[in-house]
Amino acid sequence: MTELRICFIGDSLVLGTGDDEFLGWPGRIMQRERQVGHDVTMCNLGIRGDTTTMIETRWRAEAEVRMPAENPCALVFSFGCNDMAMDGGKLRNTPEDAVASAKRIISEAKDWLPTLWIGPPPVNDDDMPFSSAPGRERFLSSSRNAQLSDMFEKTADELGVPYLDIFTPLSANPDWPQYYTKGDGVHPTSDGYAVIAEDIIGWDGWRKWFDG
Repeated sequence: MTELRICFIGDSLVLGTGDDEFLGWPGRIMQRERQVGHDVTMCNLGIRGDTTTMIETRWRAEAEVRMPAENPCALVFSFGCNDMAMDGGKLRNTPEDAVASAKRIISEAKDWLPTLWIGPPPVNDDDMPFSSAPGRERFLSSSRNAQLSDMFEKTADELGVPYLDIFTPLSANPDWPQYYTKGDGVHPTSDGYAVIAEDIIGWDGWRKWFDG
């Protein structure tokens, strides 16, 4: 039996916006661990509309008051979709700014507590590509989130933090579009969050916290 308090930090896709059951994927994965006997406590620090740079300004203070030193604690981050959203014809954050902010967040987090990082899922963006880092092919994919997830994964590798790419398997799942087009094109239905949860529950990075 594992005892663990976990802060899930991110945006509306962490909060579970669009889920009629109000669980999102964090609630589902924690529910599963509780069902098999683990002593887990969930703190959901998802805020709708937050970009990576906005999360950077708040995450540590919000997590510290929920992560007492006398208890086993851990952190799970997931963000990125809001960075790649268009606002007035421009991205809310450039991918380079999002990656730089994420690098600072994850670097600080991993030096404090066990940390996992989960990438952004496919959403119904307008498929406009952006210029990537110097030396990289500009048009890597038709989706901005795919490119950002790729950049996040490389950053995670540099930092030595486990990263789960959920964009790739969800994009290959023929059922995935029906889970978000029923909503607003960004936030999945309950069934969509359940699909994400299954990917995370079986992930080695997550399982090591509970199975040793």
